[in-house]
Amino acid sequence: MATPDLRERADRRFEEALQQTGARDPRDFYRGRLKELREQDPDAFRRALSYFEERLIPAVAADGSEPLVEWLEYGRFLAQLSAPGKTLQIDPTGRALPYAPPVPGDHMVLHLPDASGGRALVVGIPPDLSPAQRATYDLLVAGSQG
Repeated sequence: MATPDLRERADRRFEEALQQTGARDPRDFYRGRLKELREQDPDAFRRALSYFEERLIPAVAADGSEPLVEWLEYGRFLAQLSAPGKTLQIDPTGRALPYAPPVPGDHMVLHLPDASGGRALVVGIPPDLSPAQRATYDLLVAGSQG
């Protein structure tokens, strides 16, 4: 389990990375996903907490690590626990590319469930969505068709 000092260092490094890059904080998306896992799949919820304590916090706290990359990986892990599928990054033109960290700051990262009818899960969103990314978000995440 992560110590309070390690957790404080990880929090500080993540906050600094958010401020330096202007990236959007993904933790609200992840909290919602954790709540769903806790209610729907207690074993997956325990795996998510274990990853957080044993992998994410030490990785983010480590010198030389990339906190934003580590958090996106955690988000991808949570999405995979929620619904097996594949993770893609969407560039500003709307082009879907295989997820490949580190993800450029202007790319949106979505997890597409294998199950038909499942909505895409947000892993990461840039501070400002391009029109093509907004349309992709509206269609795949929100389920709106115009």
